[in-house]
Amino acid sequence: MSKTRKKIIVVALGGNALIQDGEKGTIQEQFANTQKSVEGIIYCIKKGFEVVITHGNGPQVGNMLLMVELSHGIVPELPLGMCVADTEGTIGYMIQQTLANRLQKEHIKKCVVTILTQVVVDKDDNAFKNPTKPIGPFFTEEEAKKYTRERGWKMIEDSHRGYRRVVASPVPLKIIEDESVKRLLEAGEIVIAAGGGGIPVISKEDGALEGVDVVIDKDLASSVLALNIKANYLMMLTGVDKVYVNFGEPNQRPLDTITVKEAEEYLAEGQFPAGSMGPKIQAAINFLKEGGDTVYITAIDKVREAIAGKAGTRIIP
Repeated sequence: MSKTRKKIIVVALGGNALIQDGEKGTIQEQFANTQKSVEGIIYCIKKGFEVVITHGNGPQVGNMLLMVELSHGIVPELPLGMCVADTEGTIGYMIQQTLANRLQKEHIKKCVVTILTQVVVDKDDNAFKNPTKPIGPFFTEEEAKKYTRERGWKMIEDSHRGYRRVVASPVPLKIIEDESVKRLLEAGEIVIAAGGGGIPVISKEDGALEGVDVVIDKDLASSVLALNIKANYLMMLTGVDKVYVNFGEPNQRPLDTITVKEAEEYLAEGQFPAGSMGPKIQAAINFLKEGGDTVYITAIDKVREAIAGKAGTRIIP
């Protein structure tokens, strides 16, 4: 590796990067939101960072599962793993094209490359025995019982809005295409990878890979990718400006800079629920304990301020 190599940052775009609350999620809306989301990435590039982009896919994969459901019996059914792969490609295309257009406008000569990324999980992960991640459309109680009986799905009542399928969300262990990401970075390109947490696969006894119908947390996968490519920084962009303790309570308090030890203590106290900030804090802890320099958690429009130390939450070793 060159001694003059620039600093590497992995930027994880949250679900609101493409679909905002209250929107239908049309392609036009998603492209418009993507244009806003790349502003921070352009800033990082201008500041001399080598950039790898990851992203969520929750709303998109949910829409795709609804399409699968509505076309049941008409076309062959797409399993969940294929839906993840499909959305990784389509969202990657939107970010890739939008960012490339901005680079051209800024007279920055870099290519943007999307890599369909396979992420290894352990076939014996306890998550397989206890699926907890809700996905896809809502069903009636009668439909839920039918699908449990006919398809073997595990269904739960979700937020008093109906029943949803829940699937396993095992811990990501390895990024299959990490060497390709590193080579593209060495060539000075911008890489989009591990979209939606990556395409989940297991490694069989003979070393062959096989897809599994689970979902992987995007932030945990981003942390694994960042470590695999020896990134210096991990930035997770979300819907809030910074991390809070006692969030939503009268005594809520923003966190500006905290250490890994403090993050672990807050996590153990239950300050960061599994369905919201929990995975981001765990991803930060994992990254920093294995050699990462700094983690930033902030809103999509606060990248410049976060890097300058004027916004967001900074987590350090």
